[in-house]
Amino acid sequence: MQILLVEDDLSLAEGLQHALAREGITVNHVSKGKEAIHVVVSFPPDIVILDLGLPDMDGLGVISHIRKNKITTPILILTARDSVEDTVSGLDIGADDYLAKPFNMPELLARIRVLERRISTTAESNDIRIGPVILETSSMQVIIAGKETLLSKSEYMLLKTLMQNAGRIQTRNNLESQLYSWGEEVNSNALEVHIHHLRKKIGIEFIKTIRGVGYTVNKI
Repeated sequence: MQILLVEDDLSLAEGLQHALAREGITVNHVSKGKEAIHVVVSFPPDIVILDLGLPDMDGLGVISHIRKNKITTPILILTARDSVEDTVSGLDIGADDYLAKPFNMPELLARIRVLERRISTTAESNDIRIGPVILETSSMQVIIAGKETLLSKSEYMLLKTLMQNAGRIQTRNNLESQLYSWGEEVNSNALEVHIHHLRKKIGIEFIKTIRGVGYTVNKI
């Protein structure tokens, strides 16, 4: 799972990144609202954790911009504001949950799990089918011509990104962002290794290499 953390308190953001990483969650961080909007619109994460008190714009405005772009990514508000009106406003314009500061990690993790289950429940009816390949989003499995093939987490994330964007080229940077948080060191051939393993399981021709750019899956 990949989370975008929008928080201008750098010490809090760093602590959350480390804590969530221990739970196997990839966390990317931005500190400004406009940056958050750009990232969510360009490469929607699984969940957004959003502070309302941002330096360049109000967090409520960030939620409004995201929802106006028809993006349904779950948003969890983090707020130090005491006003009930602010919280209600956030929920009314599209946030899915909120957590008041200060908070404890077990509660944050529990709320993330609730949002993750909601994503999985929605995904159960949104399996992706291209040719003989079916990606079951609820079970992280791939079925080829009726035969089930198990994928690793990294393989699943890559294949899901490619199949969701069938017919469009996915750059190396975009695909690597599905596997690693920003600033995390990436082995130079890590992506190629995962693609190689996927091709062995799915078939050599399913994933196309676009030399010097990235990879794509054709619409069939």
